[in-house]
Amino acid sequence: MIREITDRDFNELFKLYMQLHDNPFPEKDERVMAIWQSILQDKNHHIIVCEEEGHIVSSCVCVIIPNLTRGQRPYAFIENVITDKAHRKQGLATACLDHAREIAKKENCYKMMLLTGSKEKSTLDFYERAGYNKNDKTAFIMWL
Repeated sequence: MIREITDRDFNELFKLYMQLHDNPFPEKDERVMAIWQSILQDKNHHIIVCEEEGHIVSSCVCVIIPNLTRGQRPYAFIENVITDKAHRKQGLATACLDHAREIAKKENCYKMMLLTGSKEKSTLDFYERAGYNKNDKTAFIMWL
């Protein structure tokens, strides 16, 4: 089942996120829970998940960014695309990305952008099959 996160999904989502850049499970302190609540309440911040048998096995983030150019149409930014290692190659991340695309269309976005740190051909091919191209823009990152 593809859906957006709810308040009860914190633990399941972070179990999956532990596979993303060796991300440690955070302590549920005041700061972390304030961020969680902020995300849940932000109408422009969508965390999309695929749930199977009560477990979150794939996810992506879709943030809608208001914009003053392109007829004041917003754009969507995709981040944190992840599928549990035991559930890969089943179309789950594609389903999450498809759901993100539907959100972006509903919000009248003129484009979607996705960055990946992966250089793996299989990952890059996956994003191209999902409809993203690497030719239109050049990304630059400044780590802070």
